[in-house]
Amino acid sequence: MNDLIKLDLKSFSERLAQYRKSAGKTQEQVAEHLGMSRPTYIALEKATRPPTSSDLIKLGEFLNRTLHDLVRPGLPVKLEPHLRAGVDPTGKDAGELQSAIHALQEFAEDYRELERILGAQLATNYPSEVQLPHRGNLGDFAEGVATRERARLQLGDQPVTNLREILESEVGIRIFFGGLPSRVAGLYAFVAELGCCMMINSRHPRERQHASLAHEYGHVIVDRHKPGIDYLSHEGRKPANERFVESFAMAFLMPATGVRRHFQDAYNATGDFQVGDLVRLSSLYAVSVQAMALRLENLGLLTKGTWDFLVEQGFKANTARRELNQNDRPSGHEPAYPERYKLLAVHAYLRAKITENQLMHFLRCDRIEAREVVAECRQSVEVNADGKQEVLELPFERSLVGSR
Repeated sequence: MNDLIKLDLKSFSERLAQYRKSAGKTQEQVAEHLGMSRPTYIALEKATRPPTSSDLIKLGEFLNRTLHDLVRPGLPVKLEPHLRAGVDPTGKDAGELQSAIHALQEFAEDYRELERILGAQLATNYPSEVQLPHRGNLGDFAEGVATRERARLQLGDQPVTNLREILESEVGIRIFFGGLPSRVAGLYAFVAELGCCMMINSRHPRERQHASLAHEYGHVIVDRHKPGIDYLSHEGRKPANERFVESFAMAFLMPATGVRRHFQDAYNATGDFQVGDLVRLSSLYAVSVQAMALRLENLGLLTKGTWDFLVEQGFKANTARRELNQNDRPSGHEPAYPERYKLLAVHAYLRAKITENQLMHFLRCDRIEAREVVAECRQSVEVNADGKQEVLELPFERSLVGSR
């Protein structure tokens, strides 16, 4: 087996120990499955004994890992163990949550491998970390941080509806979407090997995903090195960092000056600000109607308790949006991996750095879909002199800086 010729024992041993713990298996259980004594198995985890081809096959079966997982070069990304520490193993969503953490770990590993193959390190532009104030209004502090961060990213005070693209391309955060339990908004972790990684719940509506992205970004600012699982609701009083992150997310998505200006424009047009105006404003900023109502209350533009009054009157946001043709994009719209990740995989394939089977693995799809992704990445739709659209095939491997 060629993989064994170039196997890095130290990398293999660390991966084996991590995968065993993630699978909830003891050393005795794995040793029994391999048909060896526990001391012999421990030698595998200590990198003092190389595995045989048979060992690798059996390990993959028992730990639910591929051969590629076990023998891939480089030390494992220490992301999964940190996030799993926050999972209640007795919780009703524990299995689903652990599967999502595993998926994020796999994506992170694959992203790093693609960068290694192509020698393309992701540039980062992280914000400075902040310390929470011991005194003063935490909401006002979060508002100031959000304003400064918008200025740093040159976002002005206009709505930001492409937040994922901005955080990926301008900040350098690795953002994935995956199936999480309905009560979980997202996962966040910072690891030295990769930097900031997030997974956002792909089952949530776009407005919720938008808020979750801003929420997780708040963690990058206030507690970057503390991995966590963000639930939609908390028991008891929320800790200060969570209260900061929530306030930051709303201020970042709905900047005060911009919201005030749009509110005033709507009011000046009719001399009133009606329910329909609230719904349209929430769509403009890609947030929920509730979030916009509470933001307007916080800014003193609506009377405190306005949202509660609407709920008591039977207001239904989804119904209102349909009637006003303000329907949101359906959940699951966002691709599972970043655009850069996809382009790295396609570029590696076109340069014969990876096989078609490996491309299928990286893109999490079958052969037909993988070929469609390659074709799509190589094509560009242009408008010719006659005003007609035509599809141009782009030579991916052609240099743009070398000789013409």
